[in-house]
Amino acid sequence: MSTTNVVTTIDAKDVGLKKIASGKVREIFEVDANTLLFVATDRISAYDVILENGIPNKGPLLTQLSAHWFDLIRTHIPDLRLHVISLSLPSSIPAHMQPLLASRSMQVRSRLLTRGHRHPILPIESIVRGYITGSAWNEYRTSGTVNGMPMPEGLKESQKLESAIWTPSTKAEAGEHDENISKERAAEILGEEVAGRVEKVSLKLYELARDYAEKRGILIADTKFEFGLGAATNELVLVDEVLTPDSSRFWPKENYEVGRGQQSYDKQYLRDWLTSTGNKGKESVRMPNEVVKATTEKYTEAFEMLTGRKWE
Repeated sequence: MSTTNVVTTIDAKDVGLKKIASGKVREIFEVDANTLLFVATDRISAYDVILENGIPNKGPLLTQLSAHWFDLIRTHIPDLRLHVISLSLPSSIPAHMQPLLASRSMQVRSRLLTRGHRHPILPIESIVRGYITGSAWNEYRTSGTVNGMPMPEGLKESQKLESAIWTPSTKAEAGEHDENISKERAAEILGEEVAGRVEKVSLKLYELARDYAEKRGILIADTKFEFGLGAATNELVLVDEVLTPDSSRFWPKENYEVGRGQQSYDKQYLRDWLTSTGNKGKESVRMPNEVVKATTEKYTEAFEMLTGRKWE
């Protein structure tokens, strides 16, 4: 299950619940007809490929940081429904598993999340960009557009955009890659009315988080959200993790400089290592100790800056 404090798998027989899905990071178990247990492992992926080894305590850190953001969202956007019910464990979890699972688990509303006979999550990644970097910068250099949208001339790498933009992507199946799509294509997939609501609330969430983080020394260059629709009410529901180093680009404000790539508190260090060593997109790649250590330190620093709490 784990080696050197790194948890890469959680077995159903140990948890005592039926496992219904296994994602890049999370294991998902069925608690009852209305409730799922999300357990964040310490796995890490980059370029849509899971690395062979993980990052120590990454699962608890991402879960606790998401919980921090959920509390902030409840306060400032109280009309947005959240999937999370509780960070407590179901009472049925065996006592010997509770210390391992306690800090890395969330109970969530199942009818909004699972694929199949229950209501599915929306089949797009809702990405918001406040700065031009990554795939957006690559597209802009080639065509002057981002997700097919014309952008102002003369932008430089990492430049802050005049206003944040919504740049959705497909939600790829395991082993495949997400694909950036236009707003028009998103409207075809979701329906124009739903796509418009997703864009509006995604921008609102990003702006809330951007302003909060900047006051604490972090620039959120971009981030992604996922949503479900209430089966009965058709209301949007924010699902999965939010605003973590796995789902966002976090830059140190004090070192920010337009016209170059930025230092970061996220997976960019890992992405850069994969690219420089010719391992980008390859399977069965194992991170060396120095990459694991540096990534752990960056994730921990981001948590402490954003929450104001020491990570233990």
